[in-house]
Amino acid sequence: MITRRSFVKGLCLAPFALTMGARKLYAANSPLREALYYRKLTDPKNGVACMLCPRGCLLPDGETGFCRARKNVQGKLYSLGYGAPCAVHVDPIEKKPFFHVHPKTTAFSIASAGCNLRCKHCQNWQISQVSPMETTNFSLPPDKVIEAAERYGCGSIAHTYTEPTNFYEYMLDVARLSKKKGILSVYHSNGYINQEPLKELCTYIDAADIDLKGFSQGFYSKVCEADLKPVLETLKTLKERKVWLEITNLIIPGYNDDQSMIQEMCTWIKNNLGPDVPVHFSRFFPMYKLTAIAPTPVRTIERAREIALSTGLHYAYVGNVPGNPGESTYCPSCKKIVVKRVGYAVQEIALKGGTCRFCNERIPGLWAS
Repeated sequence: MITRRSFVKGLCLAPFALTMGARKLYAANSPLREALYYRKLTDPKNGVACMLCPRGCLLPDGETGFCRARKNVQGKLYSLGYGAPCAVHVDPIEKKPFFHVHPKTTAFSIASAGCNLRCKHCQNWQISQVSPMETTNFSLPPDKVIEAAERYGCGSIAHTYTEPTNFYEYMLDVARLSKKKGILSVYHSNGYINQEPLKELCTYIDAADIDLKGFSQGFYSKVCEADLKPVLETLKTLKERKVWLEITNLIIPGYNDDQSMIQEMCTWIKNNLGPDVPVHFSRFFPMYKLTAIAPTPVRTIERAREIALSTGLHYAYVGNVPGNPGESTYCPSCKKIVVKRVGYAVQEIALKGGTCRFCNERIPGLWAS
């Protein structure tokens, strides 16, 4: 039996090997990078309207947006976190979580501070709920990200931990370079982004894992200070643009664990995205502003997976329950395990060219040769 404490302790797989001396308070002196999606307003206060995400922040001169990562400086909108990640690690790709993307490889993972949501259960609130000007950061421009990923033998570069939309320009430039180098670009996002910047990003991103935090507007309003509809549009666009898509649903007791809601969500996924989109049902642990809630019962997570499979989804997973059989990938045809996992450790891969080794059923995903 693996305890959560010992499991989490074992996740520090190959952290980014910069000495602490190479890390510095960088953001305060970092070069400003003009934002891509905004428009100037015709008023004497040099106002600008950010057009990156559905919030559409209107910013007078000197003001910072809701995400805390974009600022109006004398009539121009700038990204504050460009080339200044506050988190840099080498992770197993399974940690993102991606279960159908090059299993058993590592992802060079980066994040700049900030987020355009206010989730009460945020797992990385120390860096997502602050500005890049308040974190201690690395100086790591896009070309250096590529060099580091190659140096550490990573098969992908992951934009993760916080919300990558808030460092959109940085992510886009890194993804452009990584595409030229043949390194996968992946990102884990809340999906709260406007369609035009999303479609541009789809040109360079290979895979996305989107947090579908609940399946009601009430949940999004109460817990995240956001709207559900733009997230659903993001999911459909990613699928249409042929970006490999996985979905994560963190189940919080008393908030989004209603079985009828989960059923409705799974039906929507099947009807709008298809049965082959993997869905990760993840166990909640008390965090940030929701510390008075007990961890999600394991049976609740298992039941969500059963609902997904009975709805017709082919790939549903149990998350944050190390050692659970629901962590592995099963062939939907012969029902045998084709990728066996314990936590983030891959123990066996029974795939041959993206097909089941036992019955030759195609298993959708991005599989390493």
